[in-house]
Amino acid sequence: MKNKLTRNWGLKIASFLSAAVLWLVVTNINDPLTTYRVTDVPVTVKNANLITDRGQVYEVLDGTDMIDVVTVSAPRSIIDSLDKSNIVAMADINDLTSVDTVPIKLSTNKYNDKLDSIRGNIDSVRLSIEEKQTRSLPVKSVTTGEVREGYMVGSVSTDQNLIRISGPQSIISQVSKAQAEVDISGFSNNISTDSEVRLYDEEGKEITTANIEKSISKVRISVEILELKTVPVVCEVTGIPAEGYQYTGEVTFSKGTVKVAARSKLLENVSAIEIPSGVLDVTDASEDVTTLVDINDYLPDGVSLAENNFVGRINATAKIEAERDHAVRIPVDRIRFEGLPVGYRAVITEPANECSLMFSGLAAVLSEVTAEEVSAVVDVESWMAQEEIDELAEGSYWMPVAATVEGRNVRQKNVTEVRVHIIEE
Repeated sequence: MKNKLTRNWGLKIASFLSAAVLWLVVTNINDPLTTYRVTDVPVTVKNANLITDRGQVYEVLDGTDMIDVVTVSAPRSIIDSLDKSNIVAMADINDLTSVDTVPIKLSTNKYNDKLDSIRGNIDSVRLSIEEKQTRSLPVKSVTTGEVREGYMVGSVSTDQNLIRISGPQSIISQVSKAQAEVDISGFSNNISTDSEVRLYDEEGKEITTANIEKSISKVRISVEILELKTVPVVCEVTGIPAEGYQYTGEVTFSKGTVKVAARSKLLENVSAIEIPSGVLDVTDASEDVTTLVDINDYLPDGVSLAENNFVGRINATAKIEAERDHAVRIPVDRIRFEGLPVGYRAVITEPANECSLMFSGLAAVLSEVTAEEVSAVVDVESWMAQEEIDELAEGSYWMPVAATVEGRNVRQKNVTEVRVHIIEE
């Protein structure tokens, strides 16, 4: 029996090998090795805190945290059960090299032990590691576009005016300003909207690096839209010029109209910028009086100037002229008597026909005075009191004529007398 078992060893070994080869051939025919390619596989960076805990930040270079192609080799039955979600790519910071690269380890989350091979077109993640920097910047609000014609931008404010940014020192040091923009094109009403805070370098180029941390990403911007209106400047003149001079009633301004801005409802009630009395004073003046006025002091609440390069200072000039003399002749029968005692009548005997009355005033006013406008009166009662006459007697007397011109700023100059004949009735 023993001899039977140990005889023909060569034949037995050959039979075993043939059987094994046959098994492998059958197996490969039924479940052959094949490959599966997956594109754009993201790499997970593990234990990144080992960098950040040291007060540093990192940036992945050249997109090496994304594998363009991963090739898996395995039996067809395994490949058929895999898809992209089963591919795992991991880069552990614990494996960081001296040249700041991290090896990528590829696997699958199932049947990993049954794979023949798995490989990607890149084998490591390349990092840039540097110190972390933190800065605080004011948030500037900026408007773009143009509001509706006849309107302007008033105040622009944000609900938050400071942002804190953190990131790689080389990038944070480039940040020159932080600003939020709002488009005001065509608006005529106030605006309130949320706007993204953007970072810019000194040349005005936006910095869009993803590894900058911001304390805020948006702010609410409020834009006040004001209506425009052009109004005149007016001024009330006070004081009396020197004797022999008059204020002409004319005030000139180095800028007679100004453009102002306010809320539409408020602007409805603004028709002029009024400089009050006491600002332009012509007391004892014998020539034009000019005063420097800051009209900002006299703008109504809520109203502001709306002209570029105009700060609000203007010169206001009150015109002063020397008085002129002018004689007006009136018929003597236009001279009235007042205060004549009862029982008497009076007749002007000299001059016979016309009386010449002298007036002083501005030349332009005097030239327009006519005899019909002159009111001339002989006040007998006042004359008697001045002459200390208690009882009037018949006879002829020289009495003064008081003359005025209603509605005109002129005054009688000198005393004009007429001869009056008193008759007792």
